[in-house]
Amino acid sequence: MRILHTSDWHLGRSFHRVSLFDAQAAFLDHLVATARAREVDAVVVAGDVYDRAVPPLSAVELFDRALHRLAAAGVPTVMISGNHDSARRLGVGAGLMGRAGIHLRTDPAQCATPVVLRDDHGDVAFYGLPYLEPALVKDVFKAERAGHEAVLTAAMDRVRADLATRPDSTRSVVLAHAFVAGGEPSDSERDITIGGVAAVPAGVFAGVDYTALGHLHGCQAVTERVRYSGSPLAYSFSEAAHRKTMWLIDLDATGTIAAERIDCPVPRPLARLRGRLDALLDDPALTRHEEAWVEATLTDPVRPAEPMARLTDRFPHTLSLVFEPERTAEDPLASYAQRLRGRDDQQIAEDFVAHVRGGNGADERERTVLRGAFEHVRVDDAVHEVNR
Repeated sequence: MRILHTSDWHLGRSFHRVSLFDAQAAFLDHLVATARAREVDAVVVAGDVYDRAVPPLSAVELFDRALHRLAAAGVPTVMISGNHDSARRLGVGAGLMGRAGIHLRTDPAQCATPVVLRDDHGDVAFYGLPYLEPALVKDVFKAERAGHEAVLTAAMDRVRADLATRPDSTRSVVLAHAFVAGGEPSDSERDITIGGVAAVPAGVFAGVDYTALGHLHGCQAVTERVRYSGSPLAYSFSEAAHRKTMWLIDLDATGTIAAERIDCPVPRPLARLRGRLDALLDDPALTRHEEAWVEATLTDPVRPAEPMARLTDRFPHTLSLVFEPERTAEDPLASYAQRLRGRDDQQIAEDFVAHVRGGNGADERERTVLRGAFEHVRVDDAVHEVNR
C-alpha cells in the first residue's frame, strides 16, 4: 500500500504578517497532483490542519476544496486533529465525509476504531490518535497520571488490543500528534510541555508497522518506522534550513516500509543574515538572498539610522529585524533576551525568585507551586480552545 504522509498545514497562518494563502493553495494543489501521479492508496494528515481553533473563512474554503478534490480522485484520506485545531469543529460532519472516503478522527475515545483499507495483500488498519491534552483525556483512558506519555501509552494499549483481534496479516498505521523524543523542534510549534516534560519515547508506538507523526515542523525520521512529515511550508525563520517535504511510504505485504521524500513547492526562500548593517549592505556574497524573505540580526554596537529602510533597499522582502549589539559577556547592557535564550518559563520564573531574594532560589515546594501555576494556565488555554 502506498501512503502519502503529511501534517501541520496550519491553514490560515501568515508569515510575519505576509499572507500564505496562495502558498498554501499551491501546496494543496501539489498534494492532490502527487496523490494522482504517484498512484497513492491513502493520504494521512497528522494534525494541525488549521492554525487556530476558529480559522478564517478563506482557510476553511481551502480545506473544503482539497477534500473535494481528494474524494473526486478516489484517494481515501485519514486525518486527525492537532493541538492547534478545535477537535469538535474539525470533526463536524465526520460521519458523512467518511462515506466519501474522507475519514476524520478527532474523538480520543474512538482511537481504537480504525479505518480499514484493503490492497492486494489484505487489510491495513489506520488508527487516528488526535492530539491528546493530558488533563482533558486522562479519565477517558483511565491513565494513572496526566502526562503525555501516560495518555499516549494508554491510547496505544487500546490500539494494540484492537489489532490483536484482527487477522495476523493485518498491517497497521498510527497517526499521532505529539512531541516524540529524538525529534528536532523549531520556533514555530506551540509549547505542549506538561510538568516540565513534553517528549514521549518512540517506544510508545511499538507494535505497529508505521507511525505518521505531526507537531514538529521539520521532516525527520525518529526511527525507521516512526516519522514526522514536517510542515509543508516554513512558519518561522528557525526553519530556514528545512527541506519541506512529504513522506511517500510503501508498505509491503510483510509490513516492511520504503520511504521517499517528496518536495513541496517553496513560495520564497528564507535567509537569516547577521552582522553589522554596512557589511550586510555591501557583501557581494549576499546577492543570492536579495529575493528571499530575510531576517536580519544587526550587531552594530550602536543602533544605526533607518536600518529597515536601508535593508529593504537591497533586500526588499526583509520581514524581521533583530538588534544584538556586539558586547562582552560581562557588559551589564548585554541583552536580556540573550540571557533568556534556551530557558523555559519554569526556569525563568525560578531565576526571578533567586534574583529578588539575592541569590536564594526557590525550594522544592515553591518549584512545585510554580509548575502547577504554569500548568493551570496552559490547561485553561486548552479548555478555552476546545470550547470555542
